[in-house]
Amino acid sequence: MTDIQTPLPDLRCQLGEGPFWDQPTQTLYWVDIIGKAAFAWKPAQNDFQKWTFDSLISAIVPRRNGGFLVALHNELAFFDPQTGEVTPFVAPDADHAQNRSNEARVDPAGRFWLGTMQNNIGPKGEGLAITEHSGTLNRIDADGTVTRFGENIGISNTMLWSHDGTRMFFGDTLANRMDVYDFDMTTGTIGNPKLFCSVEGRGGMDGSAMDCDGFIWNARYGGSCIIRFNPAGAVDRIIDLPVTNPTSCVFGGPNMTTLYITSAADDTDGTRPLEGALLAIETEIAGAPCHRFAG
Repeated sequence: MTDIQTPLPDLRCQLGEGPFWDQPTQTLYWVDIIGKAAFAWKPAQNDFQKWTFDSLISAIVPRRNGGFLVALHNELAFFDPQTGEVTPFVAPDADHAQNRSNEARVDPAGRFWLGTMQNNIGPKGEGLAITEHSGTLNRIDADGTVTRFGENIGISNTMLWSHDGTRMFFGDTLANRMDVYDFDMTTGTIGNPKLFCSVEGRGGMDGSAMDCDGFIWNARYGGSCIIRFNPAGAVDRIIDLPVTNPTSCVFGGPNMTTLYITSAADDTDGTRPLEGALLAIETEIAGAPCHRFAG
């Protein structure tokens, strides 16, 4: 459990994020937001691909109809990996010009959820101050219909759904809290938010993964660790990592028991050699699957 692997030893991301495991093709996808790049890696064949974009990119997810949906700086677009063509789809946060895409996940029904935040990345990749909580939470249906469920969000992070489809988890890093919402899988609506967890002193809450027992594995940006929370929101265990800024995680591998962890070299002093690397831990606990976008 404590044996931490570096499966791609030469890869370092400025701001690695958004890991997605596609079980049918045994492929891991993730992005480097600052590096404006997306990656695909098939561990069994050690087949690695990289695509670069003209915009910040915070997520890449496969579509049921082929190709990908990508969350770019201020819009969602379709991406054809064969031609490299990027086709604009919808701009869920067009009324907040100061924002950028951040957290994104697909719910079990195939709807895309996008959380945004005030843009904190300059044109040369430099850091910009966050001065307002202007982020939003949006659901994007297969036909491009956008429904907004949240405003005044600092840094959107973590989107997960319970196995029975009745709860959704969503967090705000600047508020230092992850909330649990009542969720209606049929309509894709949320309500009645309640505090699920809040931890002081182990970095900021970032992206998460859920295992088959309903425990949430949360990356702690600046905290050099993953915290596993039990279904009641209490700390179950803390796993120390050899990076300062783990950003998110996802379960993958043939048995869905490998936890892949993205990290960021940005905002570090550079003294730890694995900053920005992709990490992998064999947990012996199966995780919940990711879902392709239905559009």
